[in-house]
Amino acid sequence: MIDHCVVIDLETTGLDPKKDKIIEIGALKIQDGKIVDIYSTYVNPGLKLSSLTMELTKIKQEDVDKACGITECIEEVIEFIGDEPLLGHHIIFDYSFLKKAAVNQKIAFEKKGIDTLIMARLLLPEVPSKNLGYLCEYFQISHNAHRALEDAKATWELYKKLVEIWSNSKLEEELFLPKSLLYKVKKEGPITGRQKERLLGLIEKYQIEVDYKVDMLTKNEASRYTDIILATYGR
Repeated sequence: MIDHCVVIDLETTGLDPKKDKIIEIGALKIQDGKIVDIYSTYVNPGLKLSSLTMELTKIKQEDVDKACGITECIEEVIEFIGDEPLLGHHIIFDYSFLKKAAVNQKIAFEKKGIDTLIMARLLLPEVPSKNLGYLCEYFQISHNAHRALEDAKATWELYKKLVEIWSNSKLEEELFLPKSLLYKVKKEGPITGRQKERLLGLIEKYQIEVDYKVDMLTKNEASRYTDIILATYGR
């Protein structure tokens, strides 16, 4: 098993990295089995948070409105991670959002990772649920759910519990070592001046109240929102 990694967790506006946004990042740097550094930040998604998101995470609109966008902070997140493998509960979810942000900024981000969800499935087949909250209750791990840094701390404690169980099992260590994380994503450039002018013109023309910041849209998002307006109001 490993004693050096970066444990990471994200809070997002939804489950689809192609259209949803990061709103909080929490990470722990582990060296020799101990937490040696912490990274925690809100992230401005450029849109209004849904009532469901705010209720689930207890993150308020004003928390993210005063934060930087992911394009401004992705470089420091990747710098914090460095060459360490990632550790997370369903780590491919967190990696997919970070990979998209990195690709959009033309930053290379290829990582290996360890997934405590996969570990739990292998080591705890009798436990009815493998979600982080349930497993924390099962192991009596203190856990403030749906906050990035707290979820990262809980994941690290869970990992240590799972390692203890593995040490008494007959499963090969190879199953639990870092594996390459694979997520393909195409670069999305920022909204162009022409797109911005057209979208703002349509918003003004039809007196539409939008829940997103036009300046923070990508080309694809700008096209999608423009198409929605045209389909609703006509040309």
